[in-house]
Amino acid sequence: MADPTAPPTPPVPLAALLAREDLGLRQLAGPDARAAGTAVQWVHTSEMADPYPYLLGGELLLTAGVHITDPTGAEGSLDAYVARIVAAGGAALGFGVAPVHDTVPGALAAACDHYGLPLVEVPRRTTFSGVARAVWRLMAEARHAELRRVTEAQQGLATAAARTDPVPAVLRQLASRLGGLTVLYGPDGTELQSAGRTGEAARGALRELTGVVRRAAPAAPASASDTVGATHLAAYALGGGRGFALGVATDRREPGDHTIAGAAVVLLSLLTGEHQSTSEAARSTALVRLLLGAPARAVGALLGTDTWTVVHAHGDRTPLSTSALAAALGTALVDPDEDPVRLLVPADREITPVEGWTLGASAPVPVAGLAAADAQAARALRRAEATRVPLVRHHANGLAALVAPEEADAHARVLLAPLADNEALTSTLRTWLSLHGSWDRTAVALGIHRNTVRQRITRCTTLLGADLNDPDIRMELWFALTRTAT
Repeated sequence: MADPTAPPTPPVPLAALLAREDLGLRQLAGPDARAAGTAVQWVHTSEMADPYPYLLGGELLLTAGVHITDPTGAEGSLDAYVARIVAAGGAALGFGVAPVHDTVPGALAAACDHYGLPLVEVPRRTTFSGVARAVWRLMAEARHAELRRVTEAQQGLATAAARTDPVPAVLRQLASRLGGLTVLYGPDGTELQSAGRTGEAARGALRELTGVVRRAAPAAPASASDTVGATHLAAYALGGGRGFALGVATDRREPGDHTIAGAAVVLLSLLTGEHQSTSEAARSTALVRLLLGAPARAVGALLGTDTWTVVHAHGDRTPLSTSALAAALGTALVDPDEDPVRLLVPADREITPVEGWTLGASAPVPVAGLAAADAQAARALRRAEATRVPLVRHHANGLAALVAPEEADAHARVLLAPLADNEALTSTLRTWLSLHGSWDRTAVALGIHRNTVRQRITRCTTLLGADLNDPDIRMELWFALTRTAT
């Protein structure tokens, strides 16, 4: 199983937990936590003989070994137990030596060494809830430190942008905050301004990387990253369609670096851009005509395209981070005050993941279909959050095109009539089917308890009089639900 996608809160180094004297934790087996950089993303307690179905990945799994009836592991049960934890992406195993076992079984330690899973002994005096509380506290401290760093950097950049020499001041501030080299390149690739320093090889590679983003998005912001040896490179095309680009080279990469660089991109785009571009004037004209009663389809051409993709986004919302998100997606049409943030992106722009954000994207639609696309993007975002991936795109059902829309809609209304007056049941069924019947992921997507999900799905089964374990039934219901949601 691939490493799990990091959650919004920073992971906690296992070494930081081991260093806590009040916990008294001791690593007994597996790769050294400090050398391996093992990180814990959350804590889960289970006495199941096979915890695999209940793990999301990245957990410190805590157990007292209630399920271990043969501490010698003679029949391979402990070996299989550890293998399943590793397959689920578990970060480490914590074993409490009381009250079931006086010591950690040697066979368990041997299995952890074999599969490369850190094994931590939890002493009698330390409760599992105490370990969990320590993890959450360390996460909160790390998150607070990261937010403080980003906020201070954004304030410093804004102050620099207000100076009489704003462009070099912003570059110097960014280089100081990230600890590396920052370079502003002109439309022809010429190095216009720079601050900080790095090796010549990295500097040359940075110029090539910024050339790539400038050519890829001559009229819309784009970004790319690379490494040269131990140096991290990042390139950002500035907005305004004038061909300027920002290059950044650093010896290390911290979680908030991309957000800080995004703030600099927004400021530099404003500083190097025109006061009001042709596209901005066209947007103003389109807005005026809409307010005066013109139909949406009549103003689509003013915005440069008649086909759009709706994007819903969840992340750390600040004015600068939201602007950076819009710049990364290549659009100025953004509603930053809603939760989630909603954006209209020209359909010819490629929607790619943006660091620090979880995105759901609709299928490309004409202006008249934006309301349906908004619902598509909302469902895609819920699926992205439930599956912990940075981006999910809506894909229309290929077979649906073979059925007349009127007939499909009528069939959907009849099939789902028993649920018509209960939006909670309908939305739960739709999300549950989209996540292949996963109770845990559906609960995460809807923000409810997994037992509530089970109760609602059971209620749907009763009202519909259908066997939801039947794949044919699931397919038909999914088809109907997609018709009612659009």
